[in-house]
Amino acid sequence: MGSVMAPRAQHCAIWFGTPGTREQAMFAAIGWPLRLARAEAARQVGMRGGDLVVAVVDLRDADAAHIEALETALAEHADLPTLALVDADTGEDPARQHLLSLCHARLLAPFDAGRLEAALASLLSSPRRDIASIGGQSPAMLGVRALLHRYADVELPVLITGESGTGKELAARALHDLSSRRGKPFVAMNCGAISPTLVQSELFGHERGAFTGAATRRMGLFESADGGTVFLDEIGDLPLDAQTNLLRVLQEGTVERVGSSHAIRVDVRVLAATHVDLEAAIAAGRFRQDLYYRLDVLRLQLPPLRARGDDVELLARQFLDTFRTGHAVQARGFSAAARQCLRRHAWPGNVRELLNRVRRAAVVAEHALIEPADLQLGGATPQVVALDAHRDRTERDALVDALRATGCNVSASARRLRVSRVTIYRLCRKHGVSLEAFR
Repeated sequence: MGSVMAPRAQHCAIWFGTPGTREQAMFAAIGWPLRLARAEAARQVGMRGGDLVVAVVDLRDADAAHIEALETALAEHADLPTLALVDADTGEDPARQHLLSLCHARLLAPFDAGRLEAALASLLSSPRRDIASIGGQSPAMLGVRALLHRYADVELPVLITGESGTGKELAARALHDLSSRRGKPFVAMNCGAISPTLVQSELFGHERGAFTGAATRRMGLFESADGGTVFLDEIGDLPLDAQTNLLRVLQEGTVERVGSSHAIRVDVRVLAATHVDLEAAIAAGRFRQDLYYRLDVLRLQLPPLRARGDDVELLARQFLDTFRTGHAVQARGFSAAARQCLRRHAWPGNVRELLNRVRRAAVVAEHALIEPADLQLGGATPQVVALDAHRDRTERDALVDALRATGCNVSASARRLRVSRVTIYRLCRKHGVSLEAFR
């Protein structure tokens, strides 16, 4: 259903070489198709239609032969905006510096999807639409963001599933904002929050005199969203009679106001969300199977917060920083015990629960660091705190020993500890270790 939208110009990144799994996930998460090219065969690089193309060269582990091939490739495509990926260990040799001079921008590792997206967009002087509200850098959330970009301009319904508090409406808004319908209305309704006697009128409108109290004609949600997107939250709570009319909208693209037999054509994309098992609702006779198949064309599953690893601490810091900008509070961060409690808590209320706990803790905290009691989470036991402290000391000692033994060579230190370079930088930040101190 819906009119055919003109295709928008696509962004595309050409990577000279072989990116790692993490980098590939980041490009997918920010909606940039990634094409691989061999630096020694630069003539294979081509434009496709109206694509907006950026070249990406990774200099973090480039040897002399690869640098020479990259220089030839960039010389043959001097008009191609080029982003160089570098780290503190990139080196200062003349060949490497000359190659950097051919690039239009550089991005220092470690970087996340947000910084990568900003760097790529700045090269085109055409910032990408923002979906920063879908936060997190865990593999699960990078996958969600990749699907958001993939689904955005496909004129098909999307069923968004996940536990309460995982951000289903935020995902729906992101789908709308990323789509070619973004300049049109986004209209949302919680199907469980409307009286069953009023649902039909809310969705499809009514004529004057259609029922007691209908003093004037009223447009429904679908008419008011014409050209845009309708988001139906808690679709499992929609009454059966309204489900029948919704099926007509999806099949025929028309609505009938309550009290009228005149079909009105509407052009909307329908997004629906649920935290209940719709297949179980079908078996119980509470949900139409044919409507389910119409809604479940594309599926977006939002992971629970407990499955998102380090995103818990990342989001907690973001929520605190945002809250502090508008409120005068003492809290500036989280104590080690509080961070441990954040990691251990099961988060049955997911991101919504985390947001509320952080805001409350920021208000009641009497010191710069939020404690477990401020979060109203159980405190860590002395034994666990002691074990964590011992683990931290051991980890820091191993990091410092590796940096000293390698003369602060990040790549060599990573190999010595059998971790990635990104992990070395993360450990330096975690333990307050300055790389400059070893040089």
